[in-house]
Amino acid sequence: MNGVVNLSLAARSTIGDIAFIDLKAQQRRLRDGIERRMAAVLDHGRYIAGPEIDALEETLAQRIGGGPDVGVVACASGTTALVIPLMAWELGADDAVFLPSFTYNATANAVLLAGATPVFVDIDPDTFNLCPKDLAARVEAVKDEGRLRPRAIIAVDLFGAPADYAALTAIAEADGMHLLADGAQSFGGRLNGRQVGDLAPATSLSFFPGKALGAYGEGGAVVGRDADLVEAWRSIRWHGTDEGRKNSVRVGFNGRMDSMQAAVLLEKLAIFDDELEARHRIAADYDARLAGFAGLQRLVGGAQSGRNYYSVRVANRDRVAAALRERGVPTAIYYATPLHRMPAFEAYAPRAGLPATDALAADILALPMHPYLTPDQVAYIADNVEAAARLSAA
Repeated sequence: MNGVVNLSLAARSTIGDIAFIDLKAQQRRLRDGIERRMAAVLDHGRYIAGPEIDALEETLAQRIGGGPDVGVVACASGTTALVIPLMAWELGADDAVFLPSFTYNATANAVLLAGATPVFVDIDPDTFNLCPKDLAARVEAVKDEGRLRPRAIIAVDLFGAPADYAALTAIAEADGMHLLADGAQSFGGRLNGRQVGDLAPATSLSFFPGKALGAYGEGGAVVGRDADLVEAWRSIRWHGTDEGRKNSVRVGFNGRMDSMQAAVLLEKLAIFDDELEARHRIAADYDARLAGFAGLQRLVGGAQSGRNYYSVRVANRDRVAAALRERGVPTAIYYATPLHRMPAFEAYAPRAGLPATDALAADILALPMHPYLTPDQVAYIADNVEAAARLSAA
């Protein structure tokens, strides 16, 4: 084992600095094209609602597939993309929205901003996603209590892995609930041949810079097939106005994306599939190397992850992370504190707790994941994760 450590430390001098997410390498590849697109925005001067917005929505719809009835509404952020569909469903304080606690706080914030009540659900310890069995039990508990009305489910495709949409759809349809896919981390993922964006009646996407498809600022999109619903999203995005964008016909807000961000995303979409292939190759190498001593995320049958992040379960997580940091391997934790344990949401914490969620939060660790990792860097990372895990267990 000491030999592994020494070999990895010696290799560090030959592989260069390892970035957790390498936007600089991507920018070197795309800079000329991005500058041309930005110059075009400066030339036409339509900084809001420019032609880049229409082009982005059309390109995303084609990329997602599913025919001409797929509608895409570009918006200001991933959080905006969550709030808009919830507002369109006209939820109230007596309406329960079921969601995992193991996600970024934007998911729960969106529920409260839309005026509804969050109900936290435990995760499946193998897939890390919303557990259908626990969801069904909590829906029944809400119905039995009678205080809230089950109205919607938010499935979060954690780290890029699509949730179990067959099971979640069945639960939603049984009680007439809406189903929203939080695809902030899963663009490019698939389930049984269908792209993320076409797995639920509504899907929210995030284009935060660190995402697999990221802007150079904030951005998001909502995706769906129902033409009336898509038009409602467009209205809410533009202060709740009618088609002329003058008179308000519903409550809305300024949720528009600016043309510059759309220009960046259009250029990045041109290389997205190439980068996604690299992400899959790196994840396969990690899986092969780490399976013996780390808990890997399991995909549901027929799923292909978008591989936005690569996270594993490791014992003595904080010690492992510290050891990796000393050896030049950056890590992150998504998420150290589940939502039901945050002060803003503790009023909605289940009395019996969420044991699988709490257990995952204690040992989850994200490793570097981006298309520009070299094979030598991936091998170095895997060597040192193994060595650190063994040392921390000794």
